[in-house]
Amino acid sequence: MKLRTRNKAGANFEMSSMTDLVFLLLIFFMLLTTLIVPNINTLKLVLPSSNTATPTENITVSVAINDKLEYFLDSKPIAVENLQPMLTQFISGKENPIVVLHTANSVPVENVVKVMDVVNNLKIRMVLATQPEK
Repeated sequence: MKLRTRNKAGANFEMSSMTDLVFLLLIFFMLLTTLIVPNINTLKLVLPSSNTATPTENITVSVAINDKLEYFLDSKPIAVENLQPMLTQFISGKENPIVVLHTANSVPVENVVKVMDVVNNLKIRMVLATQPEK
């Protein structure tokens, strides 16, 4: 007579608890990355100051916007509408022209983008002038 034991250990492995753990870790890391990677709309930028500012060698023309939103082309007042024709006239015949944009801290970004669009349409390189950080 052969006796069988009732306390037989099973070799089954249950995956349900492991999948629950994997999903909890996935949710944890998804929430953690949204906290680490900042949203672009919530960035607070302070311009224009830079610790890597280097002087530009061959400056061709300077465009400035003051806090009263007045535009200047080489220290002469100019309307935004006249900026493109005047820039075209200034850079004609010059090799590798560079436009340097000087803006006050309080100038809205949309005014800076207007100048950037004009310079981009003319296919000219542009540099944003900054002050060294203190």
